[in-house]
Amino acid sequence: MKFTWFHLMPYRYLPDGFKDKYRSVWVDIPRNLYDPKIGHRLYNDYLDQLELADRLGFDGLGVNEHHQNGYGLMPSPNIMAAAMARRTRNAALVVLGNSIALYNPPVRVAEEFAMLDVISGGRLVAGFPVGTSMDVNFCYGEVPATIREKYYEAHDLILRAWKEPDVFAFNGKYTKLRYVNLWPKPLQQPHPPIWIPGGGSIETWDFCADHGHQYSFLSYFGYKAGKKVADGYWKVMAKKGKELNPYSLGFAQVIAVANTDKEAEELYAPHMDYFYSRCLHVYNGFADAPGYRTPSTIRAGIVAQVGKEASLRREGLTWKDFVDEGYIIAGSPKTVRERLTEAMKSLNCGHLMMLQQIGSMPPELVRMGMELFAREVMPHMRGLWPNFQDKWSPNPLPEPERAMPAPIDLRRVETNGKTVHAASPAAHESRSAK
Repeated sequence: MKFTWFHLMPYRYLPDGFKDKYRSVWVDIPRNLYDPKIGHRLYNDYLDQLELADRLGFDGLGVNEHHQNGYGLMPSPNIMAAAMARRTRNAALVVLGNSIALYNPPVRVAEEFAMLDVISGGRLVAGFPVGTSMDVNFCYGEVPATIREKYYEAHDLILRAWKEPDVFAFNGKYTKLRYVNLWPKPLQQPHPPIWIPGGGSIETWDFCADHGHQYSFLSYFGYKAGKKVADGYWKVMAKKGKELNPYSLGFAQVIAVANTDKEAEELYAPHMDYFYSRCLHVYNGFADAPGYRTPSTIRAGIVAQVGKEASLRREGLTWKDFVDEGYIIAGSPKTVRERLTEAMKSLNCGHLMMLQQIGSMPPELVRMGMELFAREVMPHMRGLWPNFQDKWSPNPLPEPERAMPAPIDLRRVETNGKTVHAASPAAHESRSAK
């Protein structure tokens, strides 16, 4: 079993009554609600948490791309991955991902992912999401009806740029390039493992099966509701004669660990309420532009993760409801172990993308949950899929061949003949703990 510590990087200070006062957390959220000084603190707190996940032994560090919103402050996940590439040593950098249809030309993604793979010593997982309707249609103005066609073309161009040994020309419908000549190329050959994040679109199942990519189902309805999508994916894989390898499926699940079940409710309930009522408060007109979801997905009855219909499914749910219906897995380490094992077996899932920082959760609570999970849950689940090989994790350079960052004297730095005193290690630890 593999564990990716996934971070949404939300804005933790949306005002009380946000859902009633403002139309949407996405697309047209008022700019005056954002304080860059608070943002400075949040980015550094969040990077601290991801770096801690590496030290605690999590297999991957997950980031993603979203625009113009208070749900997740990462318009460029590559910047976050670059920051982590030098400050972490072992965990995969799981960038889920770059919305490749938004890049003009898409070889920009091939270049930046190659850079990240080389800097990190071959630890990159390359994620290729289509992107939410809020991001691609309303924030970036892409036409819903053609977004998938652009996506497929971008995918083919990026893979060819990684694999072709020589310069080539690309004459696509949306991108035309006389010279494609990738410098640098990725360290992992022929390319880093590719994960395709999806919210339930049926076409994504076929796409992953046909190309051998991992399917990453990102859902906030939890594992019980997610079983319908997982079963659909496995049926497609079986129909196409593919191995039903659990590692070819990833699943995102909210997890809250405390010393007891009662303590979990006391500590986490307010932050879950913040997440579901504020961070997922999306105006229905932004949630699902006409033409964004395909007719086959609509006919299958798979609903959008945000918007009016998703909001109604959550309306009036209590902490007990969220736990019982599987939206969240919460409680003591023993409770979480048992429910999470049940969840992963029911989904036939080998890659868990776990969300432990949710909504307004402060750093000290996040750290407590991370340490409990790493110490008392994760080791007990490692052997869940002993008969399968994980073909979708990075293949980094052996440790002796990896470059080490040069040591820095944090106490003083010589510049222009003068001694400039920098922050001491103690001061850094003090900042991280706040």
